[in-house]
Amino acid sequence: MFQYAAAAAAPGQDLYSIIIPFVLMFVVFYFLLIRPQKKKQNTRKNMLSALKKGDRIVTIGGLHGTITELTDDTVVLKVNDVTKLTFERSAISHSISTADTTGSAS
Repeated sequence: MFQYAAAAAAPGQDLYSIIIPFVLMFVVFYFLLIRPQKKKQNTRKNMLSALKKGDRIVTIGGLHGTITELTDDTVVLKVNDVTKLTFERSAISHSISTADTTGSAS
């Protein structure tokens, strides 16, 4: 009998008990999933836009090469003295800095 009286006295309280967990889940998803993913996308976008001729890169397939030609959509890589391969710019995984190459040679 007391349960019905309490429920009838505060009908808005049930709405809050439903909404608050959803808001908390959204906040957790934002900070654990959405925000880091956006940061990673921005970092990748900046890396792809900063590429220039002569940079050493690695493709998503693991191919290492040096950029010889660069357009808005494609990249031509020099793999060895003779072989040149054309890739989409989005197929580039990361660039290799000179600090990485000197550190691994030691």
